[in-house]
Amino acid sequence: MTPRCKHFHRTCLRHFSLIVALLMSAPLSQAEEVLAAVASNFTAPMKEIARRFEDTSGHKLTVSLGSSGKLFAQIRHGAPFDVFLSADQEKPQKLIAAGAAQADSQFTYALGRLALWSAQTDVDPLQMLKAGDYRRLALANPRLAPYGEAAKRTLEHLNVANAARPKLVTGENINQTWQFVSTGNAQLGFVALSQIMPNGELSNGSAWVIPADHHQPVKQDAVLLSRSTSNPAAVALLAFLRSEEAAAIIKRYGYDMP
Repeated sequence: MTPRCKHFHRTCLRHFSLIVALLMSAPLSQAEEVLAAVASNFTAPMKEIARRFEDTSGHKLTVSLGSSGKLFAQIRHGAPFDVFLSADQEKPQKLIAAGAAQADSQFTYALGRLALWSAQTDVDPLQMLKAGDYRRLALANPRLAPYGEAAKRTLEHLNVANAARPKLVTGENINQTWQFVSTGNAQLGFVALSQIMPNGELSNGSAWVIPADHHQPVKQDAVLLSRSTSNPAAVALLAFLRSEEAAAIIKRYGYDMP
């Protein structure tokens, strides 16, 4: 090999090595982190969505779960969330009105379904409710959780609210309500359909799916918080939630889509 060829060969190797190094470092330099406040009813689908989002985007997603009311209060007091997935529309709208969220980012990511559930098999939850054949009835706190408000409206629609009142046990969120029923501390409870029918089939016990006209629609909205408008991971997460892939996951867990 002539000196000129050797020089050309070394130069090409250096350039090739530089290109490889840049390609390997590019995803790392572009990867960002997003912290999402997510209503607890959406726990199961969010776990799957988080995995797919991280795999496809390269971003890191950290999820904080809780009742929509508590998460809303934390955001108003400066909690460092980037995205809020509420179980209603009202709280995202309030954040927008307060300048804490971006108005053009709000959208409905799921329509929640409510169910009256018993951990006992071969029983009729609706008849148990109407007959008062239970010691405890669990529901999420209507002041904090939209599913709790929907449960309250359902009791009123069925004209059993007064009879049920002395037997009510209130969970801080829909997950705690599910725990009350699953452990037998309550014989009946209003839970999110996604908690008991994760793949379109009842996992255990007996359930009555609440008709849509028994309560107001549970429209669950997402919003980008104002502090995170320049966070590409936060923007990417909301975009992924609107994708067909995310919609397929959400439907599998018992939600309807807008």
